[in-house]
Amino acid sequence: MDKPVLKNSLRLFSCFNNVKSRSMFGGFGIFAGETMFALVVNDKLHLRANAENEQDFKQAGLKPYIYKKRGFPVVTKHFAIPDEWWEDTTKILSQAKRSLEAAKEDKETKSKAGPERIKDLPNLRLANERMLKKAGIISVDALFEAGSINAFRALQDTHQGTVSIDLLWALEGAISGQHWSVIPQERRSELLSKLS
Repeated sequence: MDKPVLKNSLRLFSCFNNVKSRSMFGGFGIFAGETMFALVVNDKLHLRANAENEQDFKQAGLKPYIYKKRGFPVVTKHFAIPDEWWEDTTKILSQAKRSLEAAKEDKETKSKAGPERIKDLPNLRLANERMLKKAGIISVDALFEAGSINAFRALQDTHQGTVSIDLLWALEGAISGQHWSVIPQERRSELLSKLS
């Protein structure tokens, strides 16, 4: 880690809690705890933007970092700061505080939103997601709406003879946000009685 920009950035941001760097996007992400708020890549410090300060960054002529993923350009939320900001590090620090707050807010919003895909729910994998899609349940909302019994019945109809009762527990756990093994026996009995 002999990159001067990275060293200077880490030194500058040491006023934040638990600051560290991790390699990512072809450079180094800078984190406070588990929240990434800055990026050092191509010998430049990039600060994270959100809806609040993105316009300010663009009006100041700052450019977002773009990297290639599988040959396609991906525009990040991290904007390169101009070299002259290093002459007055208080500006970098005040913007970095905003970037950290923005990153924390985005992270919290994302965690509250929950999984976007069926495969990201507890107990379920991509194979289960494909099976459910074939049975007409194409989204997390549709699964929650159907409930474990109706989803299981739909799977029995489309995948005759291949669906085990374990999948019912997996679906119930996915909907209730827990591992299938901790579903109480009382609830299992209730589900089985509804199924018969």
